[in-house]
Amino acid sequence: MAGSLSPRAHQVQETLTALGLSVQVVELPRSTRTAGEAAAAVGCHVGQIAKSLVFKGVHSQKPILVVASGANRVNEAAMAAIVGEPIEKADAEFVRACTGYAIGGVPPAGHRQRIETFIDADLLHHAEIWAAAGTPNALFRLSPAELVRITEGRVVTIT
Repeated sequence: MAGSLSPRAHQVQETLTALGLSVQVVELPRSTRTAGEAAAAVGCHVGQIAKSLVFKGVHSQKPILVVASGANRVNEAAMAAIVGEPIEKADAEFVRACTGYAIGGVPPAGHRQRIETFIDADLLHHAEIWAAAGTPNALFRLSPAELVRITEGRVVTIT
């Protein structure tokens, strides 16, 4: 229940509800920080985990969110071509400043600021996916179409 969630997970639950989703954030007793841990915790394939990865433009220093399938690695050169400038992985301080969340718990929506978002096309091959919900052991289930809607993300090939 949302009432028993930690403050960060509860914040994500409220954001998702405000965005029109009827999903339930769950907090588990074990870590879901990595895609492998999350998949094992909820009993799905690692490809169904939607991991929120924050990069930044090397020149612009703007945040860029890539919501990737847990089975995939982001090809930074391919993403740089899509974004229009070289990108680099953001450090923990940058991620928290832009999103309000720590690495390992960044949800795909509800950040401190609007972040240009790209969604891994491979996530669309699944009927349901799981995304982080504010803490390293909180997540929620949604459809790929719902992910695209709440993030207003652009679906791209990230590999």
